[in-house]
Amino acid sequence: MNLLWFYVAIVLAISDVLHTTLMWKVFNNFYILLGGLIDQTTHSTWQTWVIHEIMEAAFHFIILSIVFLSPTVGILAALIHFVIDVTHTVFIRDMGVLEHRALHFVVESLFFIMLFGF
Repeated sequence: MNLLWFYVAIVLAISDVLHTTLMWKVFNNFYILLGGLIDQTTHSTWQTWVIHEIMEAAFHFIILSIVFLSPTVGILAALIHFVIDVTHTVFIRDMGVLEHRALHFVVESLFFIMLFGF
């Protein structure tokens, strides 16, 4: 079986950790200010959250498009990551870091297995 599905899921997981590290540890003050500006512009917490998720998806799109030299892989990875984030935030309120990473990896792996594995 082609292992592209596995590589994409691994790089997407690394991209998610990279995004978290960059935004919350390196650019923390900027990210908080940007969130405040977006919140003042939208006047809605849920719209601010959706914009944050869209920006995160754009980050994953850029990283995976560069790593795999394929905008198609980038858009698919960003889309599935966005859908999982929105779904689990709406339906599963309390989730630890390990559960969050495991959920993403399992669902993203299954998604890419269906695309690239068969």
